[in-house]
Amino acid sequence: MKLQTKRAYNFNAGPSALPIAVLEKAQQELIDFRGTGMSVMELSHRSKAYEVVHNQAISNLRELLSIPENYEVLFLQGGASLQFSMIPMNFLQPGKQAAYVMTGSWSEKAFKETALFGEAYQAASTKEDKYRSIPKLDELQYKQDDAYVHITSNNTIYGTEWKEYPNTGDVPLIADMSSDILSRPIDVSKFALIYAGAQKNLGPSGVTVVIIRKDFLEQANSNIPTMLKYSTHSKNNSLYNTPPTFGIYMLGEVLNWARELGGIEAIAELNEKKAKLIYDAIDSSEGYYIGHAEKDSRSLMNITFNLKDEELEKKFLEQAKQEGFVGVNGHRSIGGCRVSTYNAVPYEACQAFSQFMVKFQKENN
Repeated sequence: MKLQTKRAYNFNAGPSALPIAVLEKAQQELIDFRGTGMSVMELSHRSKAYEVVHNQAISNLRELLSIPENYEVLFLQGGASLQFSMIPMNFLQPGKQAAYVMTGSWSEKAFKETALFGEAYQAASTKEDKYRSIPKLDELQYKQDDAYVHITSNNTIYGTEWKEYPNTGDVPLIADMSSDILSRPIDVSKFALIYAGAQKNLGPSGVTVVIIRKDFLEQANSNIPTMLKYSTHSKNNSLYNTPPTFGIYMLGEVLNWARELGGIEAIAELNEKKAKLIYDAIDSSEGYYIGHAEKDSRSLMNITFNLKDEELEKKFLEQAKQEGFVGVNGHRSIGGCRVSTYNAVPYEACQAFSQFMVKFQKENN
């Protein structure tokens, strides 16, 4: 049985849209996974059938992101939020400091957690300007003996994104890439550790991907709980305890879908086109729509804006909902409007929303 073809225009910031082809395949395999007579959710995580799923997902991620051999790929749980604690627990050694670049709410949360375990400071911040931009690379103030430098590559709430990553030399660079991983090519070798919750570009919620350089992993603190050690999961191929098997299966299928689209270069090209549709509607509106992010810091994944007054904005959001656009309200902490254009959001959805913006302006000017 096929899924119904009528689908919402899903612009949710996360959990977010999944490719229809992936959902259809999961539906087909839900009851009997590849002749096992069981759902993938019922398989033992020690079984040969699941082992293929698990290892293929790792292999596909390595291929798509061109991950070098000297990096481990881990599938963890607890979301990116648990990484806020695991990172300092493992890598903030006594007598060292960690440098955090503040670009939004998630970097604030990561910084706050780190302060529970050791010394951390802000290497740069754009908070005074309401997080409208990413700091310039020459504005970053960190020390060569820091334990690490931490950045958030894309900021879902404020709609900003790093266009170029800092070269921190011998200081390990760590990035939370939860909301833009797999959206464009990255040079993994610039980073000591990359982490990302899956529920935006990689699959459903419940899986956290960690990409970690092996020599950095060897420096980790060993005097912490077993489940919070990266080495525990590395030594056991992320199978020390029962992993989120269905989430990893779905992640693997999303990666297969990405490969069939043409890989990360093709995805990046499409994401540029999708975002341009909506940014063009903002820029051509003569101030009717007011973008939050400065143009050189605009995110391709989360487009944030306001209308010229609150009543008009309320009407816009109500009408957008009536037209079938889901998840357009801005984050509860700042309000406004937000359109999340993750990989699985179709071009046609962005086109329809752009047309809706133009139509709404004409009818309510």
